[in-house]
Amino acid sequence: MTWDLIGHSWAEKMLQQHIISGQVRHAYLFTGPAGVGRRTLAIRFAQAINCLQPISPGEPCKTCRACVQIEHMQHPDLSIVQADTSGAVLKVERVRDLQRQLSLAPYEARFRIALLLHFEEANDNAQNALLKTLEEPNDRVILLMTADLAENLLPTIVSRCEVLRLHPAGLEELAAALVKNDGASPAQARLLAHITGGRAGYAIHLLREPELIEKRKIWLEDALQLMHSNRREKFSYVKDKFDKRDDRNVNKEALRAAMITWLSFWRDILLISSTADVPLTNLDFENQEKEIAVLLNLPAARAAVQGIEQGMVRLNNANLRLLAESILLQWPTLS
Repeated sequence: MTWDLIGHSWAEKMLQQHIISGQVRHAYLFTGPAGVGRRTLAIRFAQAINCLQPISPGEPCKTCRACVQIEHMQHPDLSIVQADTSGAVLKVERVRDLQRQLSLAPYEARFRIALLLHFEEANDNAQNALLKTLEEPNDRVILLMTADLAENLLPTIVSRCEVLRLHPAGLEELAAALVKNDGASPAQARLLAHITGGRAGYAIHLLREPELIEKRKIWLEDALQLMHSNRREKFSYVKDKFDKRDDRNVNKEALRAAMITWLSFWRDILLISSTADVPLTNLDFENQEKEIAVLLNLPAARAAVQGIEQGMVRLNNANLRLLAESILLQWPTLS
């Protein structure tokens, strides 16, 4: 497809039709899991709207000054709004700053475009502040929002947006695209498709940052070792990994990365234990996961999954060391 998207051809066709027919909405909300391609879709749409030399209506050239600047999110008529750090709260001040920017006429493009990323992180005050802009739209302003779920935003926000719910691509479709478009080997592409669950943006990110795959492998190897560790060894592991730096944000992001990987590990074991006909995530650790599943019962695997999920909800405000210890103590110990 002309926008170089994986798995979202229906969304591309819909948005192109809005441009061709002159019926572009004043606000769009792109939802779906992280890494599914929400931001990429928004960027392509912004390029298609403001391209200086479109190949055809709704088809950006991707090479003109406007397209290149939008691709790098540096266009003077593109405003980016997001929380300062991942998982932080997007506060009302950021939205008010945006509103001041949007009150100005476009500097050089047809439209001013505001890209509000991870808007589920906006607190109620920030969301309510945006309502005025949504209720009294400027003809030369377009709002593009991304969020994990529409249900995590105020209903008054969602009702004023055109909502496009994005879903992961098929694993075979994604793997084929990674081989064709990004130079991945077939084995590498298949593994990335499974690791990401069909989320194309996440898969491409991992392909370009191979050290992240290596870090994932280390977290999985740690999980296997922790299955054979006693309470004291688990406490020592937590102190070494998540309580050795003064910067809480560094520790928090390390724990977040560990929990995401460990959740996929225990989810695989849960699927194996329940004989569910669902693709596994960690194909490169499939044999080890099957060996563990044989030694455990279904409730034990389910408890481990639930413990990590609850930990992820508490991550931003919890004592990180106590949280990590609590998660590991819920894991069964294998002899």
